[in-house]
Amino acid sequence: MQGNGTKSNGQNKKSPLENKSKNKQEWLETAEKMKTNGMKFTSLSGEEVKLLYTSDDTKNIDFENEIGYPGEYPYTRGIHHNLYRGRLWTMRQFAGFGSPEDTNQRFKYLLQHGQTGLSTAFDLPTLMGWDSDAPSSEGEVGICGVAISSIEDMKILFDGIPLDKVSTSMTINSSAAMAFAFYLAVAELQGVPFNKLRGTMQNDILKEYIAQKEYIYPPEPSMRIIVDMIEFCKDNVPQFNPVSVSGYHIREAGSTAAQELAFTLADGFAYIEACIARGMNVDEFAPRISFFFNAHLDFFEEIAKYRAARKIYAKRMKNKYGAKDPKSWILRFHSQTAGCSLTAQQPENNIVRTAIEALAAVLGGTQSLHTNSMDETLALPSDKAVKIALRTQQIIAHEHGVINTVDPLGGSYYVESLTQKMEEDAEKYFEKIEAFGGVIPAIEAGFFQKEIADAAYRYQRELDKKEKIIVGVNDFIEEDEEIDIPILTISKEVEENQIRRLKELKASRNNEKVKECLNNLLQSAKDGTNMMPRILDCARNNVTLGEMCGELKEVFGIYEETTVF
Repeated sequence: MQGNGTKSNGQNKKSPLENKSKNKQEWLETAEKMKTNGMKFTSLSGEEVKLLYTSDDTKNIDFENEIGYPGEYPYTRGIHHNLYRGRLWTMRQFAGFGSPEDTNQRFKYLLQHGQTGLSTAFDLPTLMGWDSDAPSSEGEVGICGVAISSIEDMKILFDGIPLDKVSTSMTINSSAAMAFAFYLAVAELQGVPFNKLRGTMQNDILKEYIAQKEYIYPPEPSMRIIVDMIEFCKDNVPQFNPVSVSGYHIREAGSTAAQELAFTLADGFAYIEACIARGMNVDEFAPRISFFFNAHLDFFEEIAKYRAARKIYAKRMKNKYGAKDPKSWILRFHSQTAGCSLTAQQPENNIVRTAIEALAAVLGGTQSLHTNSMDETLALPSDKAVKIALRTQQIIAHEHGVINTVDPLGGSYYVESLTQKMEEDAEKYFEKIEAFGGVIPAIEAGFFQKEIADAAYRYQRELDKKEKIIVGVNDFIEEDEEIDIPILTISKEVEENQIRRLKELKASRNNEKVKECLNNLLQSAKDGTNMMPRILDCARNNVTLGEMCGELKEVFGIYEETTVF
């Protein structure tokens, strides 16, 4: 009788799959009838977010080929088997203001408080290829970064800092070759061989045309300079990253997470294709290409973005560009918390925003990280504010247990579904870019610029209608707020001293040698040879950054963007 009873129950019992489907549908019907708080449940990028994610959302994802294990292809879960158990991310606070002496002191302050790598911000004249004494530089010298016009400035900047002992990042693009040459020349004066230097030049000119707009020459000759630098580093400075492909500024301009991901990787692939066209073997240079992403407000969206970036890059490097060395498949990235998320209102709230953004970068597997200071919407960061920002990273690293396991959110229905969606969206963008004929034609057609502008407009409309809330800005406002935090100001003396030093340099140097070096650079620009050796000769012989950039303008011209409506 027991056997008959078992058989009878089995005939009426539904399968686990049928029960799961029925239970989920019933749950959704119940949940959707419940009252909501009226908020708009979309990601920061405007993507709809479902109420519940289940195994149904990940059932088509192949674990072995799409997710895998940390440290193994396709690196979705991270580029190291043990990630932060082996080595913490580099804590690299962005620093640069005023004179080289001012920034040198800030560098030493940060190193004394536990920073593990230097990151250099340059002022607008330096970024645009102008010397401090140029008429166009007036009022901008040292204001938004350190002023560097010559090897003398670079020597002061790194005075007392052994370049073979510290990794140095430099955020500079259109005039990156000149700044890099100054850095190399200072290393020579310190007796440091080039093969001992570690660090990164941002040197991503494509994103300048797309987002930041600090360009000098048209895209094609600018690409040539970058390829020259990659080739020079491959042969002479093997531990230095000659380009850090930057999505950070694309995101700051108003892009969505998917746009940042797609446009950044497209730029990176454009550099790789240009190097291959030069005749370089992909495995000789690809391991030194690095990336730079924004760490924005939407916690899960950002983590998914980083995971998707590694997966897409690994697949393309292996399958499209034929890289054989696994080091060429690995996407290494620096991240910085979102400057555009900081508010001038209630600036102490920025500490909280930055901490959560930084946590997303860490859980996403970043290799180095900059945390913004609370006062950066008001001025360059004060010593106190920058120390709080650094302490934020140290607290995440040592107090919360998030480094104990690799990719702790891997396997989350929501995160895996988001990661897959990010990849799919990026692939759609790659197809659109390819239809233009590549990144440069798409830039010239205004494609990237319009996509970003549309995304920024959509988000601003959401803020205006209070569909999205920024605390202290469009809600939870404090009337008659008084801001009581110290503000760093740059005195007029900085500009005066910089101009005086530059005049003294030009008067005391061998100006015949200067003319010879500039003529050699001009000839190299015309005949197509690698310009880096000539730029380095210029740096060694006290040719200024503005003089070198000015010489190249004679050959390459100046870029003017086409307006797109």
